[in-house]
Amino acid sequence: MSEARWPALRRLRAAMKADARLQHRNGFYAAAAFVAVCMIPLLRRVSPDGLILLLPPLVLLNMQVNTFYFMGGLVLLEKAEGSLQALTVTPLRPAEYLTSKVATLALLSLVEAAVIVLATHGPSVNWPALAMGIGLTSLLLCLYGFIAVARYDTVNAFLFPSMVYTAVVGLPVLDYFGVWAGPLWYAHPVRAPLILLEAAFHPVAAWQMAYAVGYGLLWSVGLGVIALRQFDRHILRRQGDG
Repeated sequence: MSEARWPALRRLRAAMKADARLQHRNGFYAAAAFVAVCMIPLLRRVSPDGLILLLPPLVLLNMQVNTFYFMGGLVLLEKAEGSLQALTVTPLRPAEYLTSKVATLALLSLVEAAVIVLATHGPSVNWPALAMGIGLTSLLLCLYGFIAVARYDTVNAFLFPSMVYTAVVGLPVLDYFGVWAGPLWYAHPVRAPLILLEAAFHPVAAWQMAYAVGYGLLWSVGLGVIALRQFDRHILRRQGDG
């Protein structure tokens, strides 16, 4: 069992290092730092009670860029360079490819969010809940982003549909602010990580925490299965046809 596991870990570690270099080279880290630098002075003007209300949805919506759009950008970039199609002749598995992307983008999101929270709200935060919320959001939105972008080959073709996809992601914020409230929003997959982000700043009910973790992971498994099918259909089979 261990002999089969270690090669996968080595491949995953190498993929994460390559992804980190690719993200740094293409300005993803600089973009995240720029957003943090711009947001911090504005949020420092908000009252403590206002921050508790604003930070959970703000972190969620900001992560659309760090996860959904960055995943889409990476896939399109690798398609243009031919490196994604080349995966068909490397030992790296599709699941390992996706795991590497999710892990590196989740770490980027966690660092950015931690800097913003520390600089505006301070350290009095439920950090495990914040980390779980960011991790679950990253998992859901990265997989969602890959599913959305897999069929496209250019930024121009992907840009307009991506606006529709991300508009759907942000809908639970309406329930959060009471603009359009109702229990049906708990069926939305992003409502789960939003509850975890809320729990980072104020207590939530135990059943909500259980729902958030369980429902979020259930959706993650489903999106993971769909993402692997999309990888097979739009990457592996297309390369085989070529």
